[in-house]
Amino acid sequence: MSQSAIENQPAGAAAAPHSAPVSPPLNSALVWLMAVTCGLVVANIYYNQPLLAAIGRTFHKTDSGASLAATATQIGYTLGMLLVVPLGDMLERKRLMLLMLLGAAGAMAAAAYAPTFGLLAAASVGIGILSSVPQLLVPMAAHLAPEAERGRVVGRVMSGLLIGILLSRTVSGYVGVHLGWRAMFEIGAGLMVLLVALLAWQLPTDRPTFTGTYASLMKSLGTLVREQPALRRAALVGAFLFGAFSVFWTTLAFYLEGPHFRYGSDVAGFFGLVGAVGALAAPLAGKTADTKGPDYTIGLGILLALGAYAVLGFGGAWVGGLVLGVIVLDVGVQSAHISNQSLIFSLVPEARSRLNTVYMTGYFTGGSLGSVLGGLAWTHAGWPGVCLLGAGLAGAAWLISRFYGRK
Repeated sequence: MSQSAIENQPAGAAAAPHSAPVSPPLNSALVWLMAVTCGLVVANIYYNQPLLAAIGRTFHKTDSGASLAATATQIGYTLGMLLVVPLGDMLERKRLMLLMLLGAAGAMAAAAYAPTFGLLAAASVGIGILSSVPQLLVPMAAHLAPEAERGRVVGRVMSGLLIGILLSRTVSGYVGVHLGWRAMFEIGAGLMVLLVALLAWQLPTDRPTFTGTYASLMKSLGTLVREQPALRRAALVGAFLFGAFSVFWTTLAFYLEGPHFRYGSDVAGFFGLVGAVGALAAPLAGKTADTKGPDYTIGLGILLALGAYAVLGFGGAWVGGLVLGVIVLDVGVQSAHISNQSLIFSLVPEARSRLNTVYMTGYFTGGSLGSVLGGLAWTHAGWPGVCLLGAGLAGAAWLISRFYGRK
């Protein structure tokens, strides 16, 4: 099946031959609204990471067992991207996102009042599925942006998402110390309700381009994977690199609260604030991808991630070494991520939600595995094992980026 077949098949797996215009046009205020929304929603996925030790104490779980709460949320996010995000090419995006945000508010409330770890894990899966809204907003921004500015616009929207990922840890760490871990989920539920009101007022409608059934929509994902080697390469690079990222952030709270440092969850959350420096690289990475091509910034980002683990491995016994390692790791991973997205959105414009589904499903599958492997590495090999694992995953991303799917 050719690319044109993906775009123009009759009902069954078809995209409409012409995209409907979206109104109002893209402007700076709308871009910032999208960025803030991405940040607040994606934060739901990461609130639990600085709180894992406290959650473990509540439910009498080991560090490795408590880390499954983070894994459950990321698994849910992966399922949301795989099963829900493709609907952005088929259904009106604004209505879909509002319904998802209402559901996310309910799932956050369920986590806040969960009486058992099993119910918390189940709620965490729901939080992940329903918080995949940013993966609908990013393709929408790419669709609205002029081609020559697509990388920069995606980078700006993604900067909001990345700051949300990182500052969520800072906020939840502070709330966990002063109000308890359950309060963080209550606050998150309230923020989702607030976003519903804001987006219902400001977000433009975005008419779909796909005219087939849900089954044909999902089938077309396989067609895209088969016919787009650049998409496969981006998804694999993203999976390994985000796995390396998750290895660090899943184990950091255990390391900081352990006998070497003996810090609380508020200090673990502080490192999210430090890591937010890396999010400032997102617009620059997008602009560089527009001018020098995405392959350049992808390779540079991977090398930075490798360098970060060298810093963390040799200097992680000191707070200054951890701070430097966090900044370099986040700059590297986010630069490669923005460039990967800029690349894939240029492949089949009428299928941007599905392209994003394939890429982000791979990305967060890697993140989920990174969380699991990170917990095991911490349990069996401590901080040196964590750093070796993270460096190994980043090294695999570099090999794939250089040699996989290239003629």
